[in-house]
Amino acid sequence: MEMATISSNPRTVEEVFKDYSGRRSGIIQALTTDVDEFYSLCDPEKDNLCLYGHPNDSWEVNLPAEEVPPELPEPALGINFARDGMNRKDWLSLVAVHSDSWLLSVAFYNGARFNRNERKRLFTMINDLPTVFEVVTERKHLKDKVITDSGSKSRLSTKRSVEGQVKSSSRADDGYEDEDDEHSETLCGSCGGNYNADEFWIGCDVCERWFHGKCVKITPAKAENIKQYKCPSCSSKKGRQ
Repeated sequence: MEMATISSNPRTVEEVFKDYSGRRSGIIQALTTDVDEFYSLCDPEKDNLCLYGHPNDSWEVNLPAEEVPPELPEPALGINFARDGMNRKDWLSLVAVHSDSWLLSVAFYNGARFNRNERKRLFTMINDLPTVFEVVTERKHLKDKVITDSGSKSRLSTKRSVEGQVKSSSRADDGYEDEDDEHSETLCGSCGGNYNADEFWIGCDVCERWFHGKCVKITPAKAENIKQYKCPSCSSKKGRQ
């Protein structure tokens, strides 16, 4: 088999994320929709094989790159050897875990020249998607559940003024006491900054990312009159469509 010549040279955070998303989609297709074809290609009698995801949403089972060092980090080598010695679901889950590791390594290889905030923003965008392992094993994406299940009530409870005063008075519920812990790993979708309970935040109802009010030019007073908030990125996407 010859390696498919599909090149990608992403430079910005958005381009690296698009490259990651395409490769991820291809691998998920191999492990779900095209799983029978993928399974048959991973013949243990063949040489060391790797599962590649390409930026154009395609996938490929092939031998590793011959050049040393390779142009990009290489996927797990020899995935075919364990195929017949394991339960099929367990083997697919193992390939999924190795694929997640490879996808992250490629993304951060492409983003090696990013600064601290750009790396944070890239990881936040990646972390907002379920992992390949979660998709293959049909596990729930817990971070999504924390944000989406609470809906507008959670968003209102985190709307704060610059002085740190809560705009909503519905904190009597004991569940709100743990809210800061739930959002402690949330990063601003614009600047990549960490969540701070003393600052006003607003969540996008389309992509479900969170933003500093100051980063998207939304004040607490203005937010009270917004029924459905769309971040600048989602608003521009709709405009282009």
